[in-house]
Amino acid sequence: MKKLLAASVLILSACASAPAPEARTVAAVAPAEAPVAKTWNTLTGERPIVIAHRGASGLYPEHTILAYKTAIAQGADFIEPDLVMTSDGVLIARHDLYLSATTDVADHPEFADRKKVRQTPLGEHEDWWADDFTFAEIQTLKARQQFEGRSMEYNDQMDIMTFDEIMDLVLAEAANGHIVGLHVEAKWPGHYTEIGKSLADPILNAMKAKGLKEAGIPVFIQCFEPPFLADVATKSDIPLIQNLVGAPYAAMMGLDYKLEDIPTAGVGADVSYVFNKDGTRTDFVDRAHALGLLVHVYTVRDDRPDPGFADSRAEFRALFDAGIDGVWTDFPATAVEVRNAE
Repeated sequence: MKKLLAASVLILSACASAPAPEARTVAAVAPAEAPVAKTWNTLTGERPIVIAHRGASGLYPEHTILAYKTAIAQGADFIEPDLVMTSDGVLIARHDLYLSATTDVADHPEFADRKKVRQTPLGEHEDWWADDFTFAEIQTLKARQQFEGRSMEYNDQMDIMTFDEIMDLVLAEAANGHIVGLHVEAKWPGHYTEIGKSLADPILNAMKAKGLKEAGIPVFIQCFEPPFLADVATKSDIPLIQNLVGAPYAAMMGLDYKLEDIPTAGVGADVSYVFNKDGTRTDFVDRAHALGLLVHVYTVRDDRPDPGFADSRAEFRALFDAGIDGVWTDFPATAVEVRNAE
């Protein structure tokens, strides 16, 4: 119950319902009836949140200032920084610990000898790894769009952002009366533990130093690794989201999640948990809600709708009808448009 209340308060603060209609002038004819407020099938009864997945990453290179600012302008309730750490302890926003997919590192001959093979949960991978670089070296890199079919116009133009810079962005919005939350994902925390470092303390200390709580910035912390979330839970009351690996990777990795055993405020579920391949609904959201768990779902993309859906709008509508509490998307404008039309 404690985790549910904490999450409910946070969601309520982040996603206030639309303002009441202005009073109408009395006329000679009977006034039109006020519109009936939408009833949401979410855990709290509030409208679901839109989480900008790596910013508006469908339009611009992910985790860049332009991606984040665009997501905020489009009405996202939360922006999502994925965090990794450099060799000298600076938190930067990258979806993966390796760099080749989203930066121009391969074009830097001075870093050619940094490429190495590492073991990952999905097998061996040869690449350049963020924690082999100092922050000063990371600052020489530029961001790139990693998905084919998306605009490459902004490649090699924008810097790799730090967590501090992202927090400064939402704090500036708050100072102007616009509250945008942070949905923070810790990436590869087990790796950092293995090399004698922690992600939990740097992330929590950074948020405390910036005064996010005092500024009223809503925050979730999410991760795929339960030990990391358990560690954070001993140090903070920030609502936590246990991410769940989707099909087919869950089966490949031998993972079998039991909702009854999840101690966090909610789950971050792949779309495949909510819908079958033909688009019909499972009972996952109902079961999670019955246990007091929020359900945030990843990732809906305009250019890659999931099986069973003609387009992303149909997918968003189906997710909102299913009662999900939040959705990650690379195209927040579409999610906001569909949600606000419900």
